[in-house]
Amino acid sequence: MKVLTYVGLDTSKVKKQFQKVKGLIEQGDFRSPDVKKLAQGNYHRAKLDDTNRLLLTFMKHQGETVCLALEVIHQHRYEKSRFLRGKVVDESKIVDTTPEDLQGALPVLRYVNPAAASFHLLDKVISFDDLQNQVYQTRPPLIVVGSAGSGKTALTLEKLKGVTGNVLYVTLSPYLAQSASDLYFSHGFEPVDQEPLFLSYREFLEILQVPEGREVTFQAFQGWFQGHRQTYRFTDAHQLFEEIRGVITSREAGTLSLQDYLDLGVKQSIYPVEHRREVHALFEKYRSWLGASGLFDPNLVSFEWQQKAQPTFDFVVVDEVQDFTRVQLALILRTLKTRGQFLLCGDSNQIVHPNFFSWSAVKSLFWEDEELASGQQFSVLKVNFRNAREVTRTANTLLKIKHRRFGSVDRESNFLVESVIEDSGRVESLPDRDPVKKALNEQIKGSTEYAVLVLREEDKLKARQHFQTPLVFSVHEAKGLEYPNIILYNFISLNRQDFLEIVEGVTKEDLQVDTLTYKRGKDKTDKSLEIYKFYINALYVAVTRATESVLLIEGDQNHPLLTLLDVQVRADLGKLNTRAASREDWEKEAARLELQGKQEQADRIRSEVLKVKKVPWEVWNEENITALKQKAFDPKNTSNKPARALMDYAVWTYDHSLLRRLGTEGKLPLAAGLYPPDLAHHLEDHPYAEATSIFQQDIQKFRKGLFDRYLASFSGKNFKSVLWDCDNYGVDYRTPVNWTPLMVAAYQGNISLMDTLLERGARVHLTDVTGQTAFLIAMARVLQDREYAAGPFGEVYGRLAPSHFDVQVEGRLIRIDRQMGEYFPLVAMLALLPQLSSTLSSLPDLSKRKKGFSAPLLSSNAEVLPEQVLKEERRKRTYFNHVLARAEVESTYTPARKLWVRTGHGLYMLNPEMLVRVRNTHGEEVWKPVLETIH
Repeated sequence: MKVLTYVGLDTSKVKKQFQKVKGLIEQGDFRSPDVKKLAQGNYHRAKLDDTNRLLLTFMKHQGETVCLALEVIHQHRYEKSRFLRGKVVDESKIVDTTPEDLQGALPVLRYVNPAAASFHLLDKVISFDDLQNQVYQTRPPLIVVGSAGSGKTALTLEKLKGVTGNVLYVTLSPYLAQSASDLYFSHGFEPVDQEPLFLSYREFLEILQVPEGREVTFQAFQGWFQGHRQTYRFTDAHQLFEEIRGVITSREAGTLSLQDYLDLGVKQSIYPVEHRREVHALFEKYRSWLGASGLFDPNLVSFEWQQKAQPTFDFVVVDEVQDFTRVQLALILRTLKTRGQFLLCGDSNQIVHPNFFSWSAVKSLFWEDEELASGQQFSVLKVNFRNAREVTRTANTLLKIKHRRFGSVDRESNFLVESVIEDSGRVESLPDRDPVKKALNEQIKGSTEYAVLVLREEDKLKARQHFQTPLVFSVHEAKGLEYPNIILYNFISLNRQDFLEIVEGVTKEDLQVDTLTYKRGKDKTDKSLEIYKFYINALYVAVTRATESVLLIEGDQNHPLLTLLDVQVRADLGKLNTRAASREDWEKEAARLELQGKQEQADRIRSEVLKVKKVPWEVWNEENITALKQKAFDPKNTSNKPARALMDYAVWTYDHSLLRRLGTEGKLPLAAGLYPPDLAHHLEDHPYAEATSIFQQDIQKFRKGLFDRYLASFSGKNFKSVLWDCDNYGVDYRTPVNWTPLMVAAYQGNISLMDTLLERGARVHLTDVTGQTAFLIAMARVLQDREYAAGPFGEVYGRLAPSHFDVQVEGRLIRIDRQMGEYFPLVAMLALLPQLSSTLSSLPDLSKRKKGFSAPLLSSNAEVLPEQVLKEERRKRTYFNHVLARAEVESTYTPARKLWVRTGHGLYMLNPEMLVRVRNTHGEEVWKPVLETIH
């Protein structure tokens, strides 16, 4: 049996024992090392000696079982295991395992380097091929070129783990930045001697200074351009947008003047000289429109922000570098402490709209530095680990056509890809006939494994006339997506002439090559390369979104491009291998698309597939509570119902002022058994008194009664009724108290329900009526319930704790990552903020906490928290005091994060000038004052 060792496995204290156990397992001997199966997931353990254990897992590769050695468990302390994440292991209850027991279903390893003795690990097990291993060992500066599916991001992240100091990973896409962060910290990975920061480019600008307004999008630009369309008939919005981004504003020396723009060579602009004066004039109007509309252009800001960039990072990774302009890249590299400590990776073939990116342009940034220029190393990853062989063959043929027709963009992009996937896959063409489309629609409309792609945004309407799936994307939206099966709807036929121009003069014999040789285009004045690059690159990107199959629905099945691609032309559809998606599958898909910024498709899933209904009960929200107050305090109103509802709301949200007003105005209902008379009596006789013991007992009983009354369906272990409501009202439906099911499950520590909801796509960022997320609701309970803190919270934390909180202080983004000492005090303050000055809270010492938070309050129950929540050395009161002191506004500590202000001896309050990033009702991220966010 092959045994692979995790590169992060530390066997320094048990070297001999490890080698002995490894040899025994390789021989298929499980008895001698006493290999046993744990109850926690796909994990096993082997005995190293009397006190130490080796954590193992098993997978299949090409039908053979592979053993993966993960971690040494010292002194039986399973609760400290990085992989088990605090789960308790009772060794008396684990069961023996034999090699024969592993013949059943095991996770599959898609690729294993035959020469490998070790493996890497992100969200999944990774085995590097020889070239990837070479890159992994290469010192910076380094540029890695690789197609989609080449593993360049995984390689980059693994390489990043070996760097010390302050490191930055930056990419254009917020979703990719967050995904990279999730991958990096998966399975509980914690870097040593390193502070990593994962940012989108917009967030990178914000750590220098938050730009005013919103970033301009193509959709906004397109709307503005429509007002000038009649005057500028020689262009379209896409070309103009990319000319502004990729040419006029892209230089690190600043925006091109009119004369500089006119003087550009013929290969440096999409427009001929005779049109450039008009284009530049429209650019000036564009700048004025930005200011008037409250928008900013990241290129213009990048140039303005150059003097704000200080040497900050010991190492920088730029992913998907082809999406960046030179001025943006130059700004990023300005933040390096030491020149050359960077890694750039990307693929110029993934560019949809021409932006004049080339690797030579990237290298030109370093030409003035001879040492840096000579030290650059280019590595090209040619192996594809994602797409089936036929999909890869088709993508390669598109590259050959582009190369034959237009020449090379640059030397570094001249490569073809080799697939290592066993599945052959398929690429086929079907006629654009109604019976075919109807049959296809019937088979795919209920599947989350088929997506329809069109070339342009306006083509989506035509596709939706025939296909009922909500998964319809323009190619611009599709970049970054991945589906098993892709349907391209009239991609070629609706642009027949353009694709005819692309394949003009190209023959099948021209494509009988295994490599691409570097050659320049013949005619420098020929704009066809840039004009038609959109079409050929868009088709390349669309095809590579499919991991298994591509179906082209084309009105012109005799188009020469289809012949050159050697696509199998079929007259009829036949039976597809489709699997009907469950409701849970669609919920999960909607949540995934929303995170990727594909709000339109996510909304369509919820409205057209899930058909989410409105809940039939009243939900506490601003509108309803305002109406209740008007009724309750209306002198003409004789009903007790509004006051009863307001009393429930006030106690639930710790709103003492509202409860006191109800008491002083005689509005408190005294329904026997439901609303305790002694509670009302206390409020009427002592409206300004601090919380007394009996008052607190009454309040807590009352809150429990509210929970039982409004959330009764969540009380038992059987939560079928909750899931029934999810089916009807959506997985994020609102209970009467404005909690989602995930919030209730988090508060209860109901891990099974949480897992079910998260699997169905429950959104963790949603907030209740006080602005609290599910995680903050759970955090508030931790600080008041010792049993909850020591019990289920460890698993709640692992599932719900955000990787970071973004705050804005003095106009700059400050990211508080989960690994930072400030993280726990910050989330504790946010969680307790609604209770801080309320007598309805059971928190101790009201007179002190009215002034702010203390270390004893913020560290309540810290000593019983699991290791993965709070490390042992961080649980001490002295550590809390140190963190509170260093991050307050007047601190001289570097970096000065200024998260809170000192309000008294040992007391702190959140910095009232601080803003936090939240999502508004439209799902957009906005900045809001922290004290307005949670109330």
